[in-house]
Amino acid sequence: MKATVAICTHNRAEDVREALFSLLQQSFTGDYEVIVVDNRSTDNTRLVVQEVKRMTSIPILYVYEERLGLSVARNRAIREAKGDYILFLDDDAAASKNWIEGIVSVFESDPRIGCVGGKIDPAWEGAEPTWLLPENRTLYTILDYSQEIVEMKKPAIPFGANVAFRKSVFDTLKPFREDLGRVGSNLLSSEEAELIDRIRSRYTVYYTPHAWVRHKIPRSRVSRKWLLRRIYWQGVSSAVSSERKTGIFVKSVLKVPVFLALTVVFFFDKHRIFRNISKIIYNNGLISGVLRTYN
Repeated sequence: MKATVAICTHNRAEDVREALFSLLQQSFTGDYEVIVVDNRSTDNTRLVVQEVKRMTSIPILYVYEERLGLSVARNRAIREAKGDYILFLDDDAAASKNWIEGIVSVFESDPRIGCVGGKIDPAWEGAEPTWLLPENRTLYTILDYSQEIVEMKKPAIPFGANVAFRKSVFDTLKPFREDLGRVGSNLLSSEEAELIDRIRSRYTVYYTPHAWVRHKIPRSRVSRKWLLRRIYWQGVSSAVSSERKTGIFVKSVLKVPVFLALTVVFFFDKHRIFRNISKIIYNNGLISGVLRTYN
């Protein structure tokens, strides 16, 4: 089996249907399978997968994972996968027609490539917010790294909505850390960054714009409140995944009053105010993340 496409999902049956449909129309002519890891859903995800399975000859495997957590579900997919390459597609994303072909071709160009990511276009439910700052676009899982196939140098990483791994890397490296990644409704992250950092010790990481996906951004996320919550959890995630927790804690405690003062100074500049509030929230997340590891 050349490739395994894995979709990990929790209570998004209709989104899974759309994601699966996009995988039935691929240009890739090699053998591939699809695995849907149902992470303790309570909706009709199982029925949707069975319905789509009856429409195609492409092998589709439904796996129920009782333990809640995105990293748990991804690791289950890795264990179940039979392909030489495992491609992760978010349950609320749709793959372009050349997606599998584009990812596999990069892997096949060089055996030293351990991870490949692709372009992620946003599918806004409504208009893109005018208040969204350029540095915050990545928090909505938007990625447009290069117009050509290139190596991604640290600290740049692919995003989980469109990322693939050479299956054999997991013969010698542990998969996703299960103390990182989303669990239920929390926004804990950094599981991809931590894994890719370890992969870079032995392999290269590449990006291709030719294997793109379209990722949904629902109205419920298009608000400053959601974005600040996402920024807070990014801080928590960065602290939990770091080995330099003492330094993070001290620096964050010192930075918070500085950004508070800057918020007052630039009170009439709404963009600077939001930028400084974001930094305060992020550093609060860092502090919480450090304290979380000692509880």
